[in-house]
Amino acid sequence: MTNNSRHASSYRDPSGHVYVENNIIKRIIFPSYFPQYEALKTSGFFQKAFQHKLLIPHEEIENSATQICIQPEQIPFITYPYEWSFQQYKEAALHTLKLQKYALQHNFSLKDATAYNIAFHKGSAIFIDTLSLDFYAENTPWRAYKQFITHFLGPLVVAKYHGAEFLKTMSNFIDGIPLKLIASLLPGKTKLNPFLYTNIHLLAKYENKHQEENVKESKQASLSKKGLFNIIDSLYNYIKKLQLKEQSEWGNYYQKTNYSDTAFQQKSTIINDWIQNIQAKSVIDVGGNDGTFVRQITSDIEVALVGDIDNNAVDQNHYSVKKNKEQNMLPFVIDLLNPSAAIGFQNTERFSFIQRVQEFIPDATLALALIHHLSLTGNVPFENSAAFFASFSKNLIIEFPKRADSYATRLLNAKAEFKDQFGHYNLENFEKIYSEHFELVAKTNIQDSERVLYLFKNKKS
Repeated sequence: MTNNSRHASSYRDPSGHVYVENNIIKRIIFPSYFPQYEALKTSGFFQKAFQHKLLIPHEEIENSATQICIQPEQIPFITYPYEWSFQQYKEAALHTLKLQKYALQHNFSLKDATAYNIAFHKGSAIFIDTLSLDFYAENTPWRAYKQFITHFLGPLVVAKYHGAEFLKTMSNFIDGIPLKLIASLLPGKTKLNPFLYTNIHLLAKYENKHQEENVKESKQASLSKKGLFNIIDSLYNYIKKLQLKEQSEWGNYYQKTNYSDTAFQQKSTIINDWIQNIQAKSVIDVGGNDGTFVRQITSDIEVALVGDIDNNAVDQNHYSVKKNKEQNMLPFVIDLLNPSAAIGFQNTERFSFIQRVQEFIPDATLALALIHHLSLTGNVPFENSAAFFASFSKNLIIEFPKRADSYATRLLNAKAEFKDQFGHYNLENFEKIYSEHFELVAKTNIQDSERVLYLFKNKKS
């Protein structure tokens, strides 16, 4: 985001807009939303929602006849729905329903239920769009119901049957997965499930019918508040029970790794010492699996971003965050060979992973047991990976598995007749090319292994 600029997605909200001033996120409220805002404030709803951690807290910094300006609590790093693990996605859905139920109890209602209104902050999901709350109108249905289905229920149910990889398709559907597509991807037997038939199949059929008939006017449905509560409860109870049944290669990586206990402990100690020496307060582990090595760091880390390509590993990390009540760690799903791109109108509504991490500027980047996957699985030259890490890393802790390492050997053997074309994969070449961007600070061979740990400092920092 650019300083003093209006957020590119704010055109979607007629009630106000978000902008950035001196790297601080702020929100302008237009007069059209003044009645709702004042009611939410004077009724005590805002304060109670903040206390219950349902809504991102804010402070009012300007109140005039033409505009109100609020400054929400700042979130260090925003992840998007297509970067969430299955359990994170579930939590986001359940949190949205909790807020909607709480709002109804106080005669308000969410007019928006997009997944992009949720962020993960201090270890939990939080609703971040203050202006999505509106007055509840008696005997009216939830206007954001369909949006909730296309942003939350639909993607989660399809992921249940086809795997968590499906959640990444949210990057192609910024306005939610189309109902027709959701229904078509579900097994035929789901039509026999009353809940899924009503909330997905029948809804898709109804939408398709009205599109074909080109109905100009439709009668406004009537629904009591009790009926609305019943719908919210049924959605909540169904989503809460959803589970994946897929296995992965990396979900239990540290239980089957080729490290000895000695090597594992030494690696952890070295990383911990280096993090302390550079006095890092923020880190990103771009192949962090379940967060094991970040949790071994004993110094005070204010923000730790831990990404991994594997949903199950990120789910496990998310589970640990909840269990340990950790507020500084943010797990997310990322494929470094295909990181999240900028999407939306003019590709500016949701920022790319590269832009976000460059703006975050972590004090230390961890790339452990990763370079051989980039170089040998993805065929990424050292020149490219070095430039990538240098684009956002003040300090880089990177692990290099030698050619004799069992994992590196397996990847090289998979090249078959092309194996000889990867002679460049060696320590000498790695150090030479990375030294173009980084200054070598420390280098240590990990005992009982064929791996070397490096600490580099960015020459531009």
